[in-house]
This record gives sequence, C-alpha cells and structure tokens, in this order.
Amino acid sequence: MTDERDGDGGEGAGPIHPRRDLDDLLTHAVRFSIVAALAGVEKAEFAAVRDTVEISDATLSKQAALLEKAGYVRVEKGRVGRRPRTWLSLSDEGTATYARHVAALRAIAGLAG
Repeated sequence: MTDERDGDGGEGAGPIHPRRDLDDLLTHAVRFSIVAALAGVEKAEFAAVRDTVEISDATLSKQAALLEKAGYVRVEKGRVGRRPRTWLSLSDEGTATYARHVAALRAIAGLAG
C-alpha cells in the first residue's frame, strides 16, 4: 500500500503504516480484551465476560457502555427465572473493527520482526 502522506498524515511519499488501521477505542487494553472475549461467541453473559477479562462489574459496565455507544457491542437484558441477566455480543461493525485492529497489530509486529 502506498499513500502520499508522511508519518504524521501530511504530504509526502511512502507506504501507509498499519497503525492507521488501529481503532482508538480498542487500543485500551480492557476494551480490547472485552471485544476479544466476545469475538468467538454468539453472546456471553455479563458475569462470564467479567470473569474472563478479570475486571469488576463497574469496570465492565462502563467499558461495555462505551463499546455499545460506538456500535461495537450489543447489550441485551432479560431474565433467567426470576433473576435479571445481561448478555453482551459483538455487532457486525464490532466484529469487522476487531478483525481490522488485530490485522493491524499483526502487521505492526511483522514490521518489527
């Protein structure tokens, strides 16, 4: 890939660095971990994601809300018997963004290796 931008996005000739495909929301380790936990499943219960990512309920709630606002995560509330439950899942946009972000990380690591 080539572009007429230098390292800062200005004018100049050269290849586009893969970091340009990193998503700002997913550069945060906890948000990346949440999306990664959801990437391989149709949906996951809130508590399962919390335990997998090893964070508190409050942290997961806050980060899931940011991801939901961005359109990356869907939050579904319901009940199992009489107990309230929350499930999280990746949207199509979230899945595509995650795949692009991971590909960019791999490309960056490949440049370093």
